[in-house]
Amino acid sequence: MTDTKRYYVLFKGRVQGVGFRWQLMQIAAKYHLTGTVKNLGNGDVESYMQGPKSAVIMTVNELKTVSPWIRIDDYFMKEVDLVEDEKGFNVVY
Repeated sequence: MTDTKRYYVLFKGRVQGVGFRWQLMQIAAKYHLTGTVKNLGNGDVESYMQGPKSAVIMTVNELKTVSPWIRIDDYFMKEVDLVEDEKGFNVVY
């Protein structure tokens, strides 16, 4: 895909202990994104998502409404280097 990019996305809010990583994995698969999601020690969640930018934005927007328990107060997104031959979307521990 020529429009494939990789983004680092940092989520802040009520994003741990509420099924956030699982929901992100499900939505990312729906939009055919690859990447990872990981809880951070400070309560934030970081993710690397690879695919079209529009699919990454749709994933973030859907995460905002997918569960009453998840609350994204803020997020930061920046483009990073592509990872060649990445398969699937995984939780990193």
